[in-house]
Amino acid sequence: MNEPTRLLIHGASGRMGQALIRLARERDDLRVVAAAARSAPDDLPAGATSVTAASLDSAPDFDVAIDFSLPEAFDAVLDLCVRRRVPLVSGTTGLSDAQRAAIDAAAMTIPVVWAANFSLGVAVLGDLVERAAKVLAGWDCDIVEAHHIHKKDAPSGTALALGARAEAGGASPHYASLRAGDIVGEHTVQFATAGERIELVHRATNRDIFARGALHVARRLHGRAPGAYRVGDLLD
Repeated sequence: MNEPTRLLIHGASGRMGQALIRLARERDDLRVVAAAARSAPDDLPAGATSVTAASLDSAPDFDVAIDFSLPEAFDAVLDLCVRRRVPLVSGTTGLSDAQRAAIDAAAMTIPVVWAANFSLGVAVLGDLVERAAKVLAGWDCDIVEAHHIHKKDAPSGTALALGARAEAGGASPHYASLRAGDIVGEHTVQFATAGERIELVHRATNRDIFARGALHVARRLHGRAPGAYRVGDLLD
C-alpha cells in the first residue's frame, strides 16, 4: 500500500486521542481524515473532519478506525466499522461481556484488534511469558505491576493479560500491585524454583508508546482478512 492509511480517531478529545492525532502527523504512511468526540478536538490536521459521537455516520471514508473512548460510546463505532467493512483497533477498557461478544461477532466480517495495552514491548513480553510457562512446568509464577497513585484497578489489565498468557502456557500466576508516585507502568513476571529464578520485565517511561503502538497496529491491520488479531500478530 503506497497511499497513506486513512484513520478515523474515535475518542479524539481524550489524552490518547490527542496523542494519536499528534503522532500520526509525524508519519507519511498515515493520515487522520476524521476525529470523533463529544466535543470538537483541538488542533485537527488540515483536511480532517470533526464529527460528534452522535453523528458518526457523517464521517468521510476511512480505512481503519482507532477507538480509545468509553464503553457507552463503543457500540456505535463498532457498528460503523461493521457496516462499512473496515478494520477496528480499540483500547477502550471496561467493556461488558456483551460488548466483548460483539467484538468476536464482528471479527467474522472485519479485522479487529482489542487490547488493554498497545505497547509493542509488552506484546513481545507476552510471547516470552507463554513460552517460559510452557518450558518451566511446575515453577512458581508471580506477576508484579506498579503504576501511578491515581490508577484505580488492580491488578492492571496488562498484568491480567500477561497472566492469561502464563496460564496458556500451563502456569498458575499470582499477582501483586503497587501504586506510587507517577509511575507510567512496570510489569515483572517472575518464574522461580529451588535454586534459580527468571524475571521478565517491561518498564514504560512515556505514555506515547501506547499511541505509537496503536498506530503501528492500525497500519498493519489495513488490508488484512477478517478476524480477531493480537498486537503480537502485527509486529512485523
